[in-house]
Amino acid sequence: MRTGVITQKVGMTRLFLEDGRHVPVTVLKLDGCQVVATRTAEKDGYTAVQLGSGFAKTKRLTKADRGNFAKAEVEPKKKLAEFRVDEANMLEVGDFIQADHFVEGQKVDVTGITIGRGFTGAMKRWNFRGLEASHGVSISHRSLGGTGGRQDPGKTFKNKKMHGHYGTDRVTTQNLEIAKVDVERGLIMIRGAVPGAKGGWVFVRDAAKRALPKEAPSPASVKKRAAAAQPAQEG
Repeated sequence: MRTGVITQKVGMTRLFLEDGRHVPVTVLKLDGCQVVATRTAEKDGYTAVQLGSGFAKTKRLTKADRGNFAKAEVEPKKKLAEFRVDEANMLEVGDFIQADHFVEGQKVDVTGITIGRGFTGAMKRWNFRGLEASHGVSISHRSLGGTGGRQDPGKTFKNKKMHGHYGTDRVTTQNLEIAKVDVERGLIMIRGAVPGAKGGWVFVRDAAKRALPKEAPSPASVKKRAAAAQPAQEG
């Protein structure tokens, strides 16, 4: 089991194939995705890596978070997430994960927070067809219909699909395909749509129900902290 990555949703576009066909893709950006901490079986009882992405202002962090980032000697991160990994796929604190951690054609599972739509009716929320447009229906064409019997059963059952709050749910879409990766710009392009709004945080992992391609780097495609800082020193 390899680590996943933290990305930020840029938006959607399309890619043109060699035969002239075009496919819709969602563009995800790796914004300084770096290993902030590790979890070991001896100390924590399980093996995992904690990743951070984005850049946060120090004054907006708690004292504990400032201490953790200082101990790891990494810049403060805006988003943190932990990924379970096998002991053989552990990474070192400070490693940057690159976009070619995934290979083209690979299947991945993508997790994000869906777009919030507020309080909506049953037709929008659950795709109900609504009532008839004629034949005696008056001023209630978009209602959901019956919600429970009068004397029998005399109540509305739990989990009845009704109007209410819609969106802002954590959703995972499985078996999406990696269409293209751009290492220089840190972009991952996934075929089709992924859950989440523009600018939202999206987690990408190897597909749980598909075999990992042989071309996929193990334990990960990383850039060491010293190598990442080298261009800045030269400039």
